[in-house]
Amino acid sequence: MTGSAKNKLPYQSAHEEVHYVNRTGWLRAAVLGANDGIVSVSSLVVGVAAADPSKPAVLIAGFAGLAAGAMSMAAGEYVSVSSQSDIEQADIARERQALVDTPEAEERELASIYESRGLSPATAALVARELTGKDALGAHVRDELGLSEIHAANPLQAAIASGLTFCVAAALPVIAVLLAPAGQIIPTVVITTLLALAGLGALGAHAGAAPKLPATLRVLFWGAAAMAITAGVGYVFGVSV
Repeated sequence: MTGSAKNKLPYQSAHEEVHYVNRTGWLRAAVLGANDGIVSVSSLVVGVAAADPSKPAVLIAGFAGLAAGAMSMAAGEYVSVSSQSDIEQADIARERQALVDTPEAEERELASIYESRGLSPATAALVARELTGKDALGAHVRDELGLSEIHAANPLQAAIASGLTFCVAAALPVIAVLLAPAGQIIPTVVITTLLALAGLGALGAHAGAAPKLPATLRVLFWGAAAMAITAGVGYVFGVSV
């Protein structure tokens, strides 16, 4: 027996699966912020350019959209995820009190959950009894409420991820306006945006180890639709001088 084999603990497996579910919280906020940053500011820029193609007017709209959008995304994420966290904490508090008031009923409830998942009544009751003896609240939070540390709401993390990615993504169409040749703002922004959205869709799918093509096509379709609609609004209601 080799030294490495001797040091290997009995419960260690040679095959360890890699999971990405623990990334869902910050990844969702980051992808949402980046996607919204690109789509909203690009659409705003295209709509304004369709009405008034002068670069100063378009740049003002772009910078204003970037600043307002980043704050709105960060504040929205913080408020939304804070509300989710409040609900989770209230449910946990109710479970804690129920364990004090009716511990036997709570143990039976836990056993019924395990039984519904395929365990025999005797095994389900045994599992419920042992988990209740070790950590009753943790067992109910995990198996009755479906909560865990991985999925716990983190308002600050979501706000920072969403706000920062919005700023970075929204800067792309603004830079495209700065570099666009005279009279070519709209096609330059559209091409830049579609390329950025394709990269964002593929990157988000890669970070979550998901198929890249469906994610890329999704963001491309909705990004193109948003720019087309706002361009139409600019052409219809804009006043060119």
